[in-house]
Amino acid sequence: MVRRDERAEGAGPFTTRVTWRRAEGGLAVWESRPARKRGVFRTLAESGAEGAPHRADGRALHRLRTLNTVAAVAFVIGGALFALGALLAAVTDVGPTAIASVFFAGGLFFNTGGYASLLQAVNAPRRSGGTDAPVTRTWRWWSYEPQRIDWLSTFVLFAGTLVFGVNLLDSFLQDLSARQADRLVWAPDMVGCVLFLISGHLALVEVCHGHWCVHARGIGWWIVLVNQIGSVFFLLSAVAAFTRPETGSPVNTDLANWGTFAGALCFSAGGVVQYFERP
Repeated sequence: MVRRDERAEGAGPFTTRVTWRRAEGGLAVWESRPARKRGVFRTLAESGAEGAPHRADGRALHRLRTLNTVAAVAFVIGGALFALGALLAAVTDVGPTAIASVFFAGGLFFNTGGYASLLQAVNAPRRSGGTDAPVTRTWRWWSYEPQRIDWLSTFVLFAGTLVFGVNLLDSFLQDLSARQADRLVWAPDMVGCVLFLISGHLALVEVCHGHWCVHARGIGWWIVLVNQIGSVFFLLSAVAAFTRPETGSPVNTDLANWGTFAGALCFSAGGVVQYFERP
């Protein structure tokens, strides 16, 4: 809830930044991503100069640091395994079961990274009307808060990893017809890619507060941008992997493999950078 003495920014129904006047003078600024990633509210002096931030308590910061580490490492390993699977498919004669196993292992790490990201949003320090500092709440394993853009973005990301899991599990099936392959393997892959793109778009809206922006000095902006580029590569790969019923072969095998390889490297690189976006 935004009070009359506060200025809110965002897009549509989502609020991504709120600025209000502090009792001791100057301004306090809550921003969605820094609050859930670093557990901080910014402060500004009357002159506009950056002041010392208000930080959450040690318990909240430990939570955020741990969850960020789990998510970052999971995306690095998951991306590396996806890249390895795509490379094996593109340049070796390794059997499809072995390649599917590599992808499935990578998918489990993506599941872990997605859920850890959701937990960061669920347990992020909150604003309270009686204080300018972040308030820590009781630990939760789940919440339902679709009105919050950080929760919605991470939930859609996690849902995308789960849908990818269906695609990767079905990829172990052998001797599928073209129509069966499209229904059981390709369709979940496309749904997962679309969910990743939606999650990335919401994350960009969160970082940019509703408008396209370039924050070259903002680590969060770089992470979101690199991951969104990776999602585009995944989508291109999925489109190219469609099995044509009349031929029984993918639209473009090279694009399917190398698109996956490029997208996976983007998520792995994003995970490396994400490790440093912590309290």
